[in-house]
Amino acid sequence: MIKRDYYLNRLIHNMWNGEIKVITGIRRCGKSVLLFDLFYEYLLSQDIKEEQIIRLELDQRKYYKYRNPITLCDYVDSIVNSKKKQKFYLFVDEVQFTIKVKDEENGGIEVTIYDMLNELKAYKNLDVYVTGSNSKMLSKDIATEFRGRATQIHVYPLSFDEFYSHIGGEKRNALEQYMLYGGMPRIVALTDEKEKKTYLSNLYEELYVKDIVERNKLEREDILNAILDFIASQIGSLTNPTNIANALTSMRHEPINNTLVSAYLTHTMDSFLIERAKRYDVKGKTYFNYPNKYYYTDLGLRNARLNFRQYDPGRIMENVIYNELVKRGYSVDVGVVTERKKDKRIQREIDFVVNDGDRRIYIQSAYQMDTELKENTELQSLKLTGDFFKKAVIRMDIPHNFYDDNGFFHCNLIDFLLGDAELF
Repeated sequence: MIKRDYYLNRLIHNMWNGEIKVITGIRRCGKSVLLFDLFYEYLLSQDIKEEQIIRLELDQRKYYKYRNPITLCDYVDSIVNSKKKQKFYLFVDEVQFTIKVKDEENGGIEVTIYDMLNELKAYKNLDVYVTGSNSKMLSKDIATEFRGRATQIHVYPLSFDEFYSHIGGEKRNALEQYMLYGGMPRIVALTDEKEKKTYLSNLYEELYVKDIVERNKLEREDILNAILDFIASQIGSLTNPTNIANALTSMRHEPINNTLVSAYLTHTMDSFLIERAKRYDVKGKTYFNYPNKYYYTDLGLRNARLNFRQYDPGRIMENVIYNELVKRGYSVDVGVVTERKKDKRIQREIDFVVNDGDRRIYIQSAYQMDTELKENTELQSLKLTGDFFKKAVIRMDIPHNFYDDNGFFHCNLIDFLLGDAELF
């Protein structure tokens, strides 16, 4: 069992907070294992008895009757209400399988699982947790349906720290495996390279693409696949729907509408397959509408999308850093600073502007800085910020961490990913 201590601690921290805990995330990233195995075992370790934990896994036949939300509510009520001095925990998995029904006892009004769970939330001796997503309802929708009455705990694929804690071995070799095959939990159980590639390719085609198509009733699956190919090959590059539409129009020799591309991009983000990083004007303190950067939630899926043919370590490293930052709960943007040279205004990019409340750090991702030109390019934008926030360069080509003469922190990638180097 892979430890997911970060998410487990978030569940523990939010116990009995008066809200429904909704566990969200890309499909197959380990949401159900987190709740039904790791959190369940934690509760037992705290002397919570098995009969105090009500487990309803709605994808299993013996629980089908509880897809009726009234039946589910009545069942839970019969347990919880009979022992008001005892605490209970309700786990509902695959909540999207529930149906809408008419409540005949109350004038035939239509009720959903959300109505029933919000009713159960009012019980002082019941703590409620739900998870689930498929093509008909994403975990994002589930969180939205509770309208501010839920605590959302978003789960990502394995971080490198979680990945390495399970497989061990030489750190650089482990990182290379992680950058190639990503962090979907099933990957660590597979030892054969062909099995890993087949698993990721099948997962992409049979689960994510089909989910997006079915959920949104898309008529052009070929266009969706073309967009996913383009984003996969352009991670870390600035782009926008118009640029993508123009590129697809040229490649496919048919007009592709940028509105269609924009809609399809939104669908992929809603499914948590990719994430968008907006551009932020550091000095102007405003956001640009376009262009933006897109990153894959899992690099194994990205590489599978390209049949493992485009392995660009610089781009992949940038994607790894972005994923790690958002997993840690930071707000992450792409920074822009303007340099004036005579009559010209030149926009220079900072890979990441990372905010944690009132704290900020600027980060450059540099696979290697082996020439003076490369070093000047990476550091110039950091010098232009004109403020006193911390500045860092995360690199693959240094054996240890250090501060340079500018006061910039140079950090080894593995140290960063394993939490051995504090950025803030």
